[in-house]
Amino acid sequence: MREPVAPQIPHTWHRPTGDVEDPWAWLRDRDDPATIEYLEEENAYADVWFDEHAPAIEHLFDELRSRVQETDLSAPVRKDDWWYVSRTEEGSSYPIHCRGRSASTATEHALLDENVEAAGKEYFSLSSFTVSPDHRLLAWSSDDNGSERYTLRIRDLATGSDLDDVITDTTWGGTAWSSDDEHVFYVTPDEQMRPHRVWRHRLGTAQADDVLVYEDPDERFFVGVGRTRSGEWIVIESGSKLSSEAHLVPAGDPTATPVVVRPRVDDLEYSVDHWGDSFVVVTNLDAEDFRVMTAPLDAPGEWTELVAHQPGRRITSVDPFADHLVLHEWADAQTRLRILFRDGTEQVLELGDEPHDVDLDSNPNWETNTIRFDYQSFTTSASVYEQDLRTGERTLLKQTPVPNADLTNYVATREWATAPDGTKVPVDIVRRADVTPDGTNPCLVYGYGSYEMSMAPWFSAARLSLLDRGVAWALVHPRGGGELGRRWYLDGKLLHKRNTFTDTIACAEHLVAQGWAAPGKMAVRGGSAGGLLVGACTTMRPDLFAAVVAEVPFVDVVSTMSDPSLPLTVTEWEEWGDPRQEPWASYIESYSPYDNTIATAYPAVYVTAGLNDPRVSYHEPAKWVAKLRALRTNRAPLVFKCEMGAGHGGPSGRYERWRDEAKVTEFVLSTTR
Repeated sequence: MREPVAPQIPHTWHRPTGDVEDPWAWLRDRDDPATIEYLEEENAYADVWFDEHAPAIEHLFDELRSRVQETDLSAPVRKDDWWYVSRTEEGSSYPIHCRGRSASTATEHALLDENVEAAGKEYFSLSSFTVSPDHRLLAWSSDDNGSERYTLRIRDLATGSDLDDVITDTTWGGTAWSSDDEHVFYVTPDEQMRPHRVWRHRLGTAQADDVLVYEDPDERFFVGVGRTRSGEWIVIESGSKLSSEAHLVPAGDPTATPVVVRPRVDDLEYSVDHWGDSFVVVTNLDAEDFRVMTAPLDAPGEWTELVAHQPGRRITSVDPFADHLVLHEWADAQTRLRILFRDGTEQVLELGDEPHDVDLDSNPNWETNTIRFDYQSFTTSASVYEQDLRTGERTLLKQTPVPNADLTNYVATREWATAPDGTKVPVDIVRRADVTPDGTNPCLVYGYGSYEMSMAPWFSAARLSLLDRGVAWALVHPRGGGELGRRWYLDGKLLHKRNTFTDTIACAEHLVAQGWAAPGKMAVRGGSAGGLLVGACTTMRPDLFAAVVAEVPFVDVVSTMSDPSLPLTVTEWEEWGDPRQEPWASYIESYSPYDNTIATAYPAVYVTAGLNDPRVSYHEPAKWVAKLRALRTNRAPLVFKCEMGAGHGGPSGRYERWRDEAKVTEFVLSTTR
C-alpha cells in the first residue's frame, strides 16, 4: 500500500524567533473532512503493516494471555460490616465490583459490572467509584469516548438500580459524600478541560438545582475534591505547578461555607488531611523536599513542624491513621513507606535492594494496628501485604499469578550513567538471567521525565516476551522526574528541560558502552510527555536508535504552548514556559521535535494518537508523522495509528490493550534485530 501523503497548505506562524512555515497546520481542524480522511488513510496503512506481521502478533498476544490468570480476584478489603472486592472473568474485558459480609463471601453481591455498562460501546472508562458512608449508595461515573467528560450516577446498592439523579459533564477531579449520605460533591471542567468548579448535589434533585460550592478563576489551577481518611472533612484542593490552596467543609455540615487553610502564595505548596485532634500538612514551606506539620482544628493555617525537612528525601504525601502516619517518600531514587507513631518513634518498611515500587493498598479503617501495602518490581508481580505494626509480622494476602512463567529466570539491577554536565543518572535494567553484557543484545529504553512524576519499576507480563527473546529492558530516570528530590525536577523543566533529553541519551549511550545494548539494536519508548522525550531524543540523535515508539506524544510544543485556547495550555506554562515571549521562545524551539525534524535518516517509528484526547491533541502526532514522511531520507517503517473513538489512554478493555501491547512488542522485535 502506498504511504499516505498529507497535503501541504501554506501557513505561517508569527513567532518571537521569526516567521515559521507550517504546511500541516490545517490538521488542527478536526471538522475538516480532509483531516479525518488523512487519519483514516494512516490507520489503513498501519493496518496493512500490522496485517503483514499478524502471525507474530497473534503469537505474542496468545503468549501474553497465557501469562494472565484471566479469572481472578483482588484481596478483599473490609470497611465496617462489608468486605469489598473486584474480580475478573475469562473472556470479559472489564472488572466486576462486589461485596459481601465476609472475606469468603465478598463476591456475593455485584455492585457494578463494568462489562454490562460497556456493552455496545467502543470505549468505556470508570472514574469515580465512591460508596456512601452508610454503604447504601454508590456514586460512580464513566466516559464512553475517551474525552474525559464523565457522567455521574447514583446507584442503590440494595436494588442494583441507578436513581434518577444523572449529573453530566463531570471530570476526574473526585467525588465526596456528606456524612448524612444526602449530598455528593463533584467537579466540572471549563472549556479548556480544566477542572475548576466544585458543586454540591442533593439526592433527588435536578442537576440544575446543584449548588456551586467553589470556583477557581485562575487558569493555572486545577481543582479536586475528596474526603479525609477520617471521613470527618471534605477537602477542596486547588493547585498549579507552583502553588496550592485548600478549603475545608465539615462532612457533617455539607452546606457550610468552605474555610481556607492558607491563602495561596507563589511557590508555596501544601496538602492537608485530618489526624484526630489536629490537621496534618505536607508542605514545601522553607523545605524544598517538603516537611510535615500539624495545625489545630480551629486554626488550620497555624502550622507546627512534626517531621523536619531533609534534603534529598522527597516527602510526597501522608496518610493518617488514628495512632500513626504513613509517609510516602522518595530517597536515592527509590520509593519508601515510613511509619511515624504518635510517640515519635518511626520505622521504614524494609523491602530489599532490588529497584521496586511500594505504595499503600486500600486501608479504609481509621483505627487499626495493621497496614496493607502493594509491592512490585521488574521480577515480582503485584503483591498485597498486610503488616502488623506492633509485631512486625508481614503476611502476603495476594500475589498476582503469572502462569507459564518462572520469574526466577529474570534479574534486575541499577546502574548510573553520566550526563554531559557530569550528573549521575539512575537507570534500572531487567533482563533474562542468561543475558550477559556482551554488546550483542537488543535493548528497549523507557522514560518519562516530566511534572516531577517519579517512575518506579513495575511488573509487566507483556515485557517477558521481550526478555525471553534476549532483549534487555531499561527504565531511565532523567531530570524532570522526582526520583532524586525536588531539585531533580527543577533541573529538568523550563529553561533546563533539555537535561531530560540529554540525560536519556546519556543512559542509552551508557547501555551501549556497558554492553547491555548493541549499536543499531536499541529502541526507545514513551508516552505523552514521555512521547516528547522520545521525539526529542529521536531528532537530537536519530543515529542512536533503531526503533522509536511514541504513544500520544507531545511533540508540537511551540505551537501548542502558544495557543491558550487549547486544553491545558495555560496551566502548562509553569512546566514548559510561554513560547510567545523570550527566553522561552528560543529555548522551546531548540528541542521541540516537530520544529527540529529535518531531512535525514530516521529510525523505524510507531506513533499513536486518540482523536478525542483532551491532553495531547491528535494533531500533534499527526503533524509530526506527516512531516517525517515528507522529509526523511530513508524508508524505515513509519506507522501511525489514531484511535478514532478513544482518548489519551488508548483503547479500553484489557484484551484490546493486550493486543496493542503485542503490536508494540512485534514492532520493536522486527525493527531491532
